[in-house]
Amino acid sequence: MPRESITLTNNKTGERYEFELKQGTLGPPAFDISALHRETGILTYDPGFFSTAGCDSSITYIDGEQGILLYRGYPIEQLAAKASFLEVAYLLLYGELPSERELTEFEQIITYHTMLNEKIKAFFTGFHYNAHPMAMLVGVVGSLSAFYHESIDIHDPRNREISAHRLIAKLPTIAAAAYKYGRGEPIMYPRNDLRYAANFLHMLFATPSEAYEPTLIAEKAINLLLILHADHEQNTSTSTVRLAGSSGANPFACIAAGIASLWGPYHGGAGEEALSMLEEIGHPRHLKRYIEKAKDKNDPFRLRGFGHPVYKNHDPRAGILREVCHQVLEEQASHPLFELALQLEAIALQDAYFIERRLYPNVDFYSGLIYQALGIPRNMFLVLFAVARTVGWVAHWMEMIADPAHRIGRPRQLYCGVAPREYVPISQRR
Repeated sequence: MPRESITLTNNKTGERYEFELKQGTLGPPAFDISALHRETGILTYDPGFFSTAGCDSSITYIDGEQGILLYRGYPIEQLAAKASFLEVAYLLLYGELPSERELTEFEQIITYHTMLNEKIKAFFTGFHYNAHPMAMLVGVVGSLSAFYHESIDIHDPRNREISAHRLIAKLPTIAAAAYKYGRGEPIMYPRNDLRYAANFLHMLFATPSEAYEPTLIAEKAINLLLILHADHEQNTSTSTVRLAGSSGANPFACIAAGIASLWGPYHGGAGEEALSMLEEIGHPRHLKRYIEKAKDKNDPFRLRGFGHPVYKNHDPRAGILREVCHQVLEEQASHPLFELALQLEAIALQDAYFIERRLYPNVDFYSGLIYQALGIPRNMFLVLFAVARTVGWVAHWMEMIADPAHRIGRPRQLYCGVAPREYVPISQRR
């Protein structure tokens, strides 16, 4: 099969350069311009890297036009309906769904690693009483390298695997400890008899003085949210983890960097914003006015939880969450914000303005409602997102480190500053 390529011509010099066209399993092809600057002295200009493939990856595939999300080739709808979170975690880490024996062994390994070193508890007492739990998460996760420095040789495949297991296991424990510290409650130890999602709920809501057993629907909802947020290709935080990891940084530092990136309101904060938007609208009788406000480009109000920079048809995760949102809220007498969300969704899906702009509900539109119904406060929404996304981060980190072609990340720039000039002594400056 002949090699496909593109030829670029320098109009000033007439020189011609040929670059190979690379094709993945699915999705658009990419021109390999890795030698562009070396051969031509020219850079590409792509703010935000929306037209740039920075790596090869076999973990996640997204087709935004068709509303498709695949983990290792499996549709997210199938995994959400049939798999446990740790089954999906195994898939993302190792590339295949586990056998029954492999899953049992993996679950035992993760359970074994859920405990924290007792000295880590002292870290929490150093935070201000009202510190944001994401701030605690960044600090404590970054500190893990001080406790496990004997097994963070990134060139040792076994060390990489152990670090991955520790991160997946300990993130819920750290997250729950941050929540408990903020409430002034005792930090709860994990329970080895509970499944991953149920254990997380136990550490969040149990107290030493009273037994707590999570409901099956609450466990199902958390399991589902963890699966849906586990990975999403080369998003900002995943790219941050890869870029940090490309320098040879230890895995705990890389995941802490990913958490810090996720904390940005343009990346992980949409679920909280969508919930705040519904509260601002307040009642279905106000919907018409707020729909008009959303259409007014001079009005700062925007519909949150609608549209997505990748999905242009529909977000496949949104429909899944819509169904589980119904199930979670069935146990409550009423939930006016959910009814309001359903009516807002129905209007937006029939309105030409939103249809033309492809503003469909995304995963964040319903996630905040579910978290709130489960009793999880808003400052913990991003923390739960980080717990889920840690699996994707470590999978990408392991993939990158194992790739013999990987090299340190070094984006270039188009310099637009002052041209060279001479230093002027301070006595001669005006």
